[in-house]
Amino acid sequence: MAANREKNKRNMNGTLNMVGLLLVVSLIAGVMYNNKIEMREKLDAYIEKEETLSREISEEKERTVELEERKKYVTTDKYIKEVAREKLGLLSPDEVLLKAN
Repeated sequence: MAANREKNKRNMNGTLNMVGLLLVVSLIAGVMYNNKIEMREKLDAYIEKEETLSREISEEKERTVELEERKKYVTTDKYIKEVAREKLGLLSPDEVLLKAN
């Protein structure tokens, strides 16, 4: 009988060890799964941010080209004449201003 008790005790210890090991492995798997989900969410956010920044860079490049064209235009005689006529009310020497009374 003592041998049976000893054998049952060893079996019980083995079972408890297996259950404990299973719980630890399950806990580790749960933590890893949770971390995977968090990392995926971060990755998705980073991808979205990268796309947004790429779009903004593209828009700024277009704006830079437009500003460079505008910079060239404002140094032309055509632009100077337009500003003189519209904002200052000046005329070219060969133009005559007619006013209605």
